[in-house]
Amino acid sequence: MYQSFIGLEVHIHLLTKTKVFCGCRSAFGDEPNTNVCPVCMGYPGVLPSLNIEAMHMGCMVARALNCRIPDHTWFERKQYFYPDMPKNYQISQFASPLGLEGYVDLQGKQGEKRVRIKECHLEEDAGKMIHTGTVSLLDYNRAGVALLEIVTEPDMETGEEAELFIQQLRRTVRYLGVCDGNMEEGSLRADANVSINLVGQGLGRKVEIKNLNTSRFVRLGLTYEIQRQKERLDQGKTVIQETRLWNENRDQTEPMRTKENAQDYRYFPEPDLPVFAPDAAFRSAVEAALVELPAARIARLEHASGLSREQAELMADEKALAEYFEAALGEVQAQGLEARDGALRLANWLLTDIKGLLNRVGLAPADIASFRLSPFRLATLVVMVARGQVSMKNGKQALERVIAEDRDPADLIREAGWEQLSDPVEIGKALQGVYAAEAEVFTQLKNACSAGNRKRQRTLTAYVMGRILEQTGGRADPKIAGAQLEAFIQTLECP
Repeated sequence: MYQSFIGLEVHIHLLTKTKVFCGCRSAFGDEPNTNVCPVCMGYPGVLPSLNIEAMHMGCMVARALNCRIPDHTWFERKQYFYPDMPKNYQISQFASPLGLEGYVDLQGKQGEKRVRIKECHLEEDAGKMIHTGTVSLLDYNRAGVALLEIVTEPDMETGEEAELFIQQLRRTVRYLGVCDGNMEEGSLRADANVSINLVGQGLGRKVEIKNLNTSRFVRLGLTYEIQRQKERLDQGKTVIQETRLWNENRDQTEPMRTKENAQDYRYFPEPDLPVFAPDAAFRSAVEAALVELPAARIARLEHASGLSREQAELMADEKALAEYFEAALGEVQAQGLEARDGALRLANWLLTDIKGLLNRVGLAPADIASFRLSPFRLATLVVMVARGQVSMKNGKQALERVIAEDRDPADLIREAGWEQLSDPVEIGKALQGVYAAEAEVFTQLKNACSAGNRKRQRTLTAYVMGRILEQTGGRADPKIAGAQLEAFIQTLECP
């Protein structure tokens, strides 16, 4: 019986306006080699200068991960052959990272799991290499961009747990506003260290997997690698300590190079950057910038608003969507609807109809603030449907027109004549009209009731109700119409 040990090294691009040690623009997608200067190009005699915004953002992430910020932190030169860094070393942190000894609590299918954070350290990113045939092209725009590396302890055991960690971390940094989390653009990427051993024997021989650029590939890569190592040990072979790549086309890991050790990097202190000692004002600014994090918001939405765990997770996945929901919930309560009932109704609208409409116009849930539907207008629609002032069908029609015409829903519904019909006399007239046109259907319905054929009864009832709604332009109150239909059937004499 084997036990798996998984640790992650996650790199996130911090959303600073400039690079971490020079004044060059930090942006994705610009023309190659346009955001460069003598400092990030490694010219002789240049001096780096620490971007304090990068240090502030890095410490925000560290605190969000429950790390402590040391009294002193400094930088080292990480010496290695870097074809994508002209100065041939990387300014990083080794002996004194900016964040230490944190943790993250994951809520998975098997319950809660605590993953310890070993450290968070700030460094500069390397450039980008583009290989085409026998030629390699170099784009140095990314060289020097502020990069925060988050290193976990080997506390995870499955690819699913690692995927959950990546997803939770991505939500966290997006909530903090320090990283866009776009893994496809490389602004959040992960390397995974995995080993297996017999239960109780401790860590096995570690293998690192690179090129994991989606949370799904993290799960797939680790699941594959754990199985590969088990098969080797079962065959009496040893696991080679190495770095492997994830081949997404073949769904397998492949050898890249023999694993290097920390000594191979030859760290030594960066002589051109002083020790950074965060004072009380800096620490206070970091704490003041923290926000309610996704995990806390999910728990609050679940317990205070009555949402299911799945609904709460979907609602809190994007900060903008969660804030929109809570603003709409406040409006619903202000209009007199009970909080939990309003929350559930809002969640159903937002997670189905609204998301569909956002997708139709090319917007993501994160862009909902720019959508032509204010929280007040959505709340008004939800309350009108809840009170029976408009049917669900007409409410959803009104939703699309409210967005298209940028109008108040109550005015639009009134002008369109969509107010729900609750007058029993008018509904009774519609029922009689349907009976006059389709008496045979009513006879079949009566017979189905007498015979106890519930399936046939449900089918015919739905049909007749649809015809009544059609007669009233979709306005008849279904409860009143249903009660009248049931009473009417009892009066029929069938052969």
